[in-house]
Amino acid sequence: MSAAPGLFVTFEGGEGAGKSTQIRLLAEALRARGLTVLMTREPGGSKGAEAVRHVLLSGAAEPYGIRMEAILFAAARNDHVEQVIRPALSAGTVVLCDRFMDSSRVYQGITGNLEQPFIAALERVAVNGVVPDCTIIFDLPAAIGLERARKRSAGPDEQPDRFEKEELETHEKRREAFLDIAEREPLRCRVVDATQTQEAIADQVLAIAEPLLPINAHDRHDPEPIS
Repeated sequence: MSAAPGLFVTFEGGEGAGKSTQIRLLAEALRARGLTVLMTREPGGSKGAEAVRHVLLSGAAEPYGIRMEAILFAAARNDHVEQVIRPALSAGTVVLCDRFMDSSRVYQGITGNLEQPFIAALERVAVNGVVPDCTIIFDLPAAIGLERARKRSAGPDEQPDRFEKEELETHEKRREAFLDIAEREPLRCRVVDATQTQEAIADQVLAIAEPLLPINAHDRHDPEPIS
């Protein structure tokens, strides 16, 4: 795991699963307890990684093939880890990240048909020992998630990214891949039913995170006066 004073929680799932909303709600709940919280995302989260994000989500990297795309994701992740996540964890911060290594396992590995040893090697280099303490996987039927994502992208200034444009069958395959990761790594991963109400999901997410918190503000006591 992260092996640092802070706590590293990643949020995973398909398109439209509500990860961003739940990250914000958890951050608000933890800050209300006096904890220092960093919200971040992938691809992106650091200056170098944000530059790569545009290339990846715009589809500009597609002509170079899925292998090059996976390498770009890994490069962005490593910059994010070393410039943002590792320093924050060392400072005792709770880091909440929208997507991390499991998205590469699923998007480039499973539906990108890249061989597992290649994905595993990229992951080792990219994360450099910084593995989530907990990964919350938001499970949602792909048809529902895509409908949500398309509504979100229907605004005048919004366009579906290259992943939202893919076929329903591909998205359902990713859903199954995330569930398979959770089954294989039950100590790290927790699955949340994302068809529930926003409030019910938020309560469940907080219940998952609460026992893992490095410092619970409600458990703090003023020091006894020196007599």
